[in-house]
Amino acid sequence: MKKTLFITYGLLIVLTASTALISNTMSVSRLAIILIMGLSVLKFLLVSFEFMELKKANAFWKVSLISVLGLIVLGLVL
Repeated sequence: MKKTLFITYGLLIVLTASTALISNTMSVSRLAIILIMGLSVLKFLLVSFEFMELKKANAFWKVSLISVLGLIVLGLVL
């Protein structure tokens, strides 16, 4: 249990550092926005499923969260 929490926390740190690196090195472009939004979605899902115990929730909540998140991100990117 604690091992997965530490792995998730480490992955969140790596994803956050990657987001900062992308935002500082790339000019504002469609690719940079898509990369940053994609990393943000990954971080959101990691926090939701690992720290908010969504992995133990009903399948309806999992599917609805992922589908709404996908629609929002697609709407923002497009």
